[in-house]
Amino acid sequence: MIDFQTIAAIVFLIVLTILVFLKRKNLDTKQIIPYFLYFSMYRTKFGLGLMDKLSKKCGRFIVYAGYAGVFAGFAGMAFIGFMLAASLVDIFVKPEAAQGVGLVLPFKAKGVFFVPFFYWIISIFVIAVVHEFAHGLIARAHNLRVKSSGFAFLGIAIPIIPAAFVEPDEKELRKRSHKEQLSVFAAGPFSNIIAAFLCLAILSFLIAPLANAAIEPNGVKITDYVRGKGNEKFPAENAGMKIGEVIQSVDGNPTPYVGNLSSALRGKKPNDAALIKTDRSSYEIKLARNPDNGSLAYIGAYLEQSTRIKDDVRKNYGLLLPNALVWVTGLFVFLYILNLGIGLFNLVPIGPLDGGRMLQLVLQKFFDKEKSSRIFYYTGMFFLAVILANIVAGFVK
Repeated sequence: MIDFQTIAAIVFLIVLTILVFLKRKNLDTKQIIPYFLYFSMYRTKFGLGLMDKLSKKCGRFIVYAGYAGVFAGFAGMAFIGFMLAASLVDIFVKPEAAQGVGLVLPFKAKGVFFVPFFYWIISIFVIAVVHEFAHGLIARAHNLRVKSSGFAFLGIAIPIIPAAFVEPDEKELRKRSHKEQLSVFAAGPFSNIIAAFLCLAILSFLIAPLANAAIEPNGVKITDYVRGKGNEKFPAENAGMKIGEVIQSVDGNPTPYVGNLSSALRGKKPNDAALIKTDRSSYEIKLARNPDNGSLAYIGAYLEQSTRIKDDVRKNYGLLLPNALVWVTGLFVFLYILNLGIGLFNLVPIGPLDGGRMLQLVLQKFFDKEKSSRIFYYTGMFFLAVILANIVAGFVK
């Protein structure tokens, strides 16, 4: 049965497709693969006035923050480059390892990092606005003209991933010093990384203490079945355990946390019997062999921590406020993860990404035009191949 989040995502895509069709004459569309893969922009003046006000009021601070972003940008580029190279090794040496990069979408699918729709759309909006506003703000702090801002999207047959953009005067930007250009390029990823740690601080010091006071662990939820080679079924599915059930004990030992369940299973061997009690029923199962480590027992299910609102909180405040707090907690978790992940991804040294523009500028400073172009091309192709290999690996594992 399709859940509400999936229905909302489908409705959003339908509405976005209709809006794009109606506004098609006002869009600047670049066809990557004609009529299949494309990128469209809708230009506005949204936010330009605020950029001007802030750059006049805090210009010196913004300029120095932009220079700090250059150092952070190259450090982030080195980090993400190393992690992607390591992920390429893992694909061949440790196929069971998690993929290094993947698609972030509001749909559950193999190889996709699933984010519930409302978390996804809010996070994408926040990330895009923070990223592009920072580009524009640094540009204005250097008295560089910003021609337009606006909304954009990546389309794969239909518009799928919304985005935002700020459009500095490129001709004027290329005339500026390398230091100024680099600070403009680095501003977007740097702002996303700062936003990630700001969200983490709010989550850790404000939201989490409130959430911990309102909720308590009540077991480990089964979110999906694992399927082996040849569509092999594992014990959880064979025993009739349902997706959504919450495991509460193993052989009479309570498992309020995921760690408790993991410990209970580590004390077992493949082919051992286990009595698993959930919030709905009890199951006598025969444990399987873990595909990634044959010495470990395995139930073959994807799991996540389950929580419930404490009785005294429910009695005093009802369900609305505590559930809202739980929802906000989840939102800030995704804002942290996605700001950090997308901020770092934008530092990958590939052509149109900020990291690519930064690397290209530095290469042009130290090498002649032909050599710098060759180094940049092969570097970009290498990392593009690594990214595509990770995405494909996620779908075929």
